[in-house]
Amino acid sequence: MTVIATESLSKRYPRVTALDRLTVDITPGVTGLVGANGAGKSTLIKILLGLAPATEGRATVLGRDVATDGAGIRALVGYMPEHDCLPPDVSATEFVVHMARMSGLPPTAARERTADTLRHVGLYEERYRPMGGYSTGMKQRVKLAQALVHDPQLVLLDEPTNGLDPAGRDDMLGLIRRVHTDFGISVLVTSHLLGELERTSDHIVVIDGGKLLRASSTSDFTQTTGSLAVEVTDRESELLATLTAAGLTAQRTGHLLMVDIGDDETYDTVRDAVAGLGVGLVRMEQRRHRIAELFADPDDTGADATAAAHPTPDTAVAAPGAMGTGRSVR
Repeated sequence: MTVIATESLSKRYPRVTALDRLTVDITPGVTGLVGANGAGKSTLIKILLGLAPATEGRATVLGRDVATDGAGIRALVGYMPEHDCLPPDVSATEFVVHMARMSGLPPTAARERTADTLRHVGLYEERYRPMGGYSTGMKQRVKLAQALVHDPQLVLLDEPTNGLDPAGRDDMLGLIRRVHTDFGISVLVTSHLLGELERTSDHIVVIDGGKLLRASSTSDFTQTTGSLAVEVTDRESELLATLTAAGLTAQRTGHLLMVDIGDDETYDTVRDAVAGLGVGLVRMEQRRHRIAELFADPDDTGADATAAAHPTPDTAVAAPGAMGTGRSVR
């Protein structure tokens, strides 16, 4: 079963190609759509909602053709836009009730669903305040609530953590997971912050320049490797020499040492070498692949390769034209 399917989907403008023969199937669950700004994410969402025509190719959402049944799709789908579009002098309750009515709910059901949804997103106590006085995090929760209020089968969330601090991002990511686990609603969430999608999504779709770069389960992206990442407080070069002398294959990558795991004794050898030098061990862990590696030059060494191998939660996708440099931008 697929909730979204595209076949050779293209969208061309006079001076740019936003989507280029994109073919992908998206299954139920939480799917992360990864791409730099300008990669074609928002264009794809507009086409899926029936708000913009494709130049060529076809797409279906919940089995409905986007070219002929946009209204039917929008009745079954919730959408959270990226930008702030909330009327400042209206309360959250008034706004979400209005959106529920626009989606076809009768007045009583709209009010009941609004109360339940605002409670779910953590805004029940603040529901009567004008939204102009809301923080960025509260506004994002209102946008999520209006996308959920009519009980859709699928929600499209465009950069839902934009402008949030780390705690706010964690809260929003938790809400997104619960949309699927608690209510069975499938989610397509776009972001250029790779760590967020690794933690939140069941599946990842990566696009660049409007083309499909890769689509697979998150576990495929983040499978373990045969390397052990070792970080110490100082004297990395001396530790590298000690490990090499002990018969291990290791290399320095920025502030990390990457050690090939031969057997379980590799861990003991590294531990003893660190203790012998009297340095602090910050971490020793089996490395996992990261989505960021798709955007790094395989010939990179040093800080850029380290960032790709071990990104922070804020690691962002490289901008168009920076692909292969390993550098990231917001």
